[in-house]
Amino acid sequence: MTQQKRIFGTDGVRGTANVEPVTAETALKLGRAAAYVFAQLNPRRTPAGARPKIVLGKDTRLSGYMLENALVAGITSLGVDVLVIGPLPTPGVAYITRSLRADAGIVLSASHNPYQDNGIKFFRHDGYKLDDQIEEKIEQLVFNGEIDSIRPTANKIGRATRIDDALGRYVEFAKASFPRGMSLEEMRVAVDVANGAAYKSTPCVLRELGADVALAHNQPNGMNINDGCGSVHPEEIQRIVKLSGADVGITHDGDADRVLLCDENAEIVDGDEVLAIAALDLLPAGRLTQNTVVATVMSNFGLDETVAAHGGKVIRTKVGDRYVIEEMMKKNLNLGGEQSGHVIFRDFTTTGDGIISALQILRIMHQSGQPLSKLKTCLKKYPQAQRNLAVKSKPPLEQLRDVMKLRDEVERDLAGQGRVLLRYSGTEPKLRLLIEGREFDKIDKHADRIAEAIQSAIGMDST
Repeated sequence: MTQQKRIFGTDGVRGTANVEPVTAETALKLGRAAAYVFAQLNPRRTPAGARPKIVLGKDTRLSGYMLENALVAGITSLGVDVLVIGPLPTPGVAYITRSLRADAGIVLSASHNPYQDNGIKFFRHDGYKLDDQIEEKIEQLVFNGEIDSIRPTANKIGRATRIDDALGRYVEFAKASFPRGMSLEEMRVAVDVANGAAYKSTPCVLRELGADVALAHNQPNGMNINDGCGSVHPEEIQRIVKLSGADVGITHDGDADRVLLCDENAEIVDGDEVLAIAALDLLPAGRLTQNTVVATVMSNFGLDETVAAHGGKVIRTKVGDRYVIEEMMKKNLNLGGEQSGHVIFRDFTTTGDGIISALQILRIMHQSGQPLSKLKTCLKKYPQAQRNLAVKSKPPLEQLRDVMKLRDEVERDLAGQGRVLLRYSGTEPKLRLLIEGREFDKIDKHADRIAEAIQSAIGMDST
């Protein structure tokens, strides 16, 4: 019975901080379980007595202190050392894990969620996210009591060490993805760091590369992460670009593994457009591996048409950057991402990285001499109607017969010139609806009809 409990979602453990499963008690158990699993996965081949080590980073949420201390207690109680690096973007934690040759990395973040939420995400020793089997093993150990009796004593207890140069290491790593000898000195860049994990790193990277930075929302207080700012509020970077007269705008989510851009006309450039611009830069140079881009089912169909017109192809995965990365690793591909701004340039890094993604587009702007407004025209998008519906429960979609019947009816009406996607969020109590087609007014009306049918079937959460 206990082994059937689920605490991992599509991106680690996530929920309201200090409410199960994101409590100090569960974090302590997760720390113990993770320490046990990673010590088994990466047995030390070093002199006797050398201990495994786990890197631990976080974003700027108030609850990070509580969870950080609980994880440190859990990990060290299993005889594993912890390298504490403090606030750093999620991709920074992945990089530091590799750089310090640690056995695993853990990051405390709920990404784009409000500050009341938090989460616990894991990386393997090589900086890639865990596969399902390892997550399941950790989950089982949290509940089944199998490791309760493992209690090292005396000098076998682990120790926690604070790593002071993690920020500097990550800044140098990010800068290395930008061509040596190329400068951003002629460029004014507006930046919204969402009062989140990149509040120091992103402006530091851009300034060291010569950019004139107009910086906003870089004073985290534990409670203002993503609050009216960052990539979940793109209207804010549009305002900052207009105000500062910037050539380009960059906006992150709370843990900075994603980025949305804003052109000089204050129009948003999303992950699909970033993928299209990057693919069309790499294809002629023969640097897009197998001429293939990985995207999710949410990406605009215009991306497929754009890439195909230049001799490439798009393959699609389930929603979630972990599935994009899994597909990229399986087929050894080097470019993939999501419409939301998770873009993986695997030539440089192992996970979505907001500043590295932004630097690749800044490089293309510099080399081509074209403004972002011109570059983004390479992607001709199909209109999309989206609804994010807060729901009281998540029954299997196939059980919602009236909703499925209406979905099939809408797809027939689109007659191969569009599609309907329905899926539950893996991190929030929401049902996401996307309809794509040639005519916006038509698909928007269809979206309203399906949303009403969902409301009738399972009800909406008005809180």
